[in-house]
Amino acid sequence: MNTAAVQSILVSPCSRLGGTLSVPGDKSISHRLAMLAALASGTSTISGFLKSEDCVNILDALTGLGARYEFSGGALRITGVGGVFKAPARVLDMGNSGTGMRLLAGLLAGQSFVSEMTGDASLRSRPMRRIAEPLERMGARIELLGDKGCAPVRITGGSLKGIEYAPPVASAQVKSCVLLAGLFAEGLTSVVEVSPTRDHTERLLTAMGVPVTVAGNRVSLRGCGKKGPSFTARAWSVPGDISSAAFWITAAAVAPGSMLELRRVGMNPRRSALLNVLRRMGAAITITDDPAADACEAMATIRVEGRALTGTEVGGAEIPDLIDELPLVAVAGALATGRTVIREAAELRVKESDRIRSVADNLARLGVKVEERPDGLIIEGSTRVRGGVTIDSYGDHRIPMAMSVLAFHADAPVRMDNIACVNKSYPEFWDDLRKVGGHAE
Repeated sequence: MNTAAVQSILVSPCSRLGGTLSVPGDKSISHRLAMLAALASGTSTISGFLKSEDCVNILDALTGLGARYEFSGGALRITGVGGVFKAPARVLDMGNSGTGMRLLAGLLAGQSFVSEMTGDASLRSRPMRRIAEPLERMGARIELLGDKGCAPVRITGGSLKGIEYAPPVASAQVKSCVLLAGLFAEGLTSVVEVSPTRDHTERLLTAMGVPVTVAGNRVSLRGCGKKGPSFTARAWSVPGDISSAAFWITAAAVAPGSMLELRRVGMNPRRSALLNVLRRMGAAITITDDPAADACEAMATIRVEGRALTGTEVGGAEIPDLIDELPLVAVAGALATGRTVIREAAELRVKESDRIRSVADNLARLGVKVEERPDGLIIEGSTRVRGGVTIDSYGDHRIPMAMSVLAFHADAPVRMDNIACVNKSYPEFWDDLRKVGGHAE
């Protein structure tokens, strides 16, 4: 199915799911690996790279900086620049990728030229001051050309110096931005986190030969100065994205009688918090290691058997590792017995949409009793799911995918509008929905 031209879809009720599925490559790893391969000397071959809108936008931006890429035989080949980017002749369009803009800003801060990045309306509404402050402390000039500290972003790179930076909120994107800038800095760059966040950047840098030191919540590396890092191209295998697998894991877990197996899923410990939450709610989830020599990170086969679940509470230190999956926690809570509480998750309000509001609105449309709080949601479970309604994606890729899981349990088909945004991270979603036994047309 060519979803690029589809604007709406009807998801029908489905009592149980089953089968075996391999989900697309990890988006967070694909972003980072593309950037680092673009800096390397030689041509890197990457299997499992996620060919989504976000990732292709990043690849196109990297070509504006001197790298080259092609898809060949199911793999991505990136020919890098050998340490330092070339000045772009155009504004770099990052589309809808906040991760791409924030991480690439770190690399551009260390270049000896002026560059500018922009994006779509959603990206231009997301906060960028959080990266501007540390990059300016390191010696770059950052101009936020949009309203209220948002994109477009103009970066005047220069001679950077290492700093110690403590982000006021836990953010893997801010941490990665500072560390990537630190590659081009003189001296030591350290990020001290409020609480640990996903560590894909540190793992990839270590695999590429950059000594990264982790001591508690402090992550440090010593920069290479203006000449930039010396990376050698190699072959990589990107594991399946656990954030994509999360939709099917949740869909199977909440449906008694379902039995679903997902293969070659990335098992970064900072990304698998949803599994712990679902198990706490009573889900039956089995994990079997799936080793691969050229994998970026550990992979596993995840087997899920559907059971009746009970509500839970999530907050505090769980939130940074669960931030992308919180809409699914809300969906699971709606189908569980009792109350589910999501708290200390105000960061959801500055995602592709205000996800607290967009989730609350769509849950209410589906007949779920939900209370919107400043930093989260309270969901009363075991309510009848009302079909015959229309879901608003709010232009946020995770919303229609999460609400599809709830639509399986509705008393009539549910219409999903404005679904082209799903292509941002999971172009195959609707096809995979059918593969596991769902119905959409």
